[in-house]
Amino acid sequence: MSESEHLTRTALAAATRGWHVFPLRPGTKRPALHGEKSCTRTGPCTGGHVKWEQRATTDPDRIRAAWARAPFNVGIATGPSGLVVIDLDTPEHKGTSDAPDGAATFAALCERAGYAVPDTYRVRTASGGTHLYFTAPAGLRLGNTAGTVADSVDTRAWGGYVVAAGSTTPAGRYEALGTPAAAPLPSWLQAVLQPVSARPATPLTLPAVDGSRAALAALEAECAVVAAAPEGERNSTLNRCAFKVGRFVAWGDLPRHVAEEAFQGTGEAAGLTAAECRTTIRSALDSSIRKARAREAA
Repeated sequence: MSESEHLTRTALAAATRGWHVFPLRPGTKRPALHGEKSCTRTGPCTGGHVKWEQRATTDPDRIRAAWARAPFNVGIATGPSGLVVIDLDTPEHKGTSDAPDGAATFAALCERAGYAVPDTYRVRTASGGTHLYFTAPAGLRLGNTAGTVADSVDTRAWGGYVVAAGSTTPAGRYEALGTPAAAPLPSWLQAVLQPVSARPATPLTLPAVDGSRAALAALEAECAVVAAAPEGERNSTLNRCAFKVGRFVAWGDLPRHVAEEAFQGTGEAAGLTAAECRTTIRSALDSSIRKARAREAA
């Protein structure tokens, strides 16, 4: 079987699952469709430029016609396909061996949330990473994320796409692994990913007697840093600030529940989900308490 025939079958197989596909340039991960700047406003674009997400299809005749032109790799438009794909990167993919391993950080997140790593259809990427496929709940429109779930863990939903198993790049072939069916998106993961409206900002109030003066002052200052963090950096800022306050918990100057409640309220007010805040705060405090030096050495 030629590579063109193999990739045509790959695209058709994805379409039979209800996944909307579109061509990627041969041997690459880049869409083969023209961009808006080069659009001639003819054919499918007569009424205006139509992007790859809108042109992705499950129509077998359109798929055969498209893949007859070249051995295109297969892109799956995750949003129209009703998919949420968790992308677990490797340190090498991030360009440094010091980067977190996505599979390890996702497994740790699942453990902290009290769940096993979900069993679902998965694809090993050409770079050695992993894509976990989930079906999105009906009516839920999630966007892409980068690092929101955990370090080196991204997601693809509306506005995103993934390379289908069977496609090949110079780094290797994308290969299907495990169970053939995509499992429903777990509710706890949905809670991490689902956007929430930011709560109205209100002054942070801390108990007057529940903790030492220095500990409470540090907690208030770090919560203010979280509240001012820009979008895209809020989770990492929450993690860093909670870690700083953890030493006061370790020393007995501040009850843990006081720190958790203060950071939880501040994180949610900044726009993070409740589940995301709980996971980040718990992890940061646990790590800080475990690593805290004696007060005299600090």
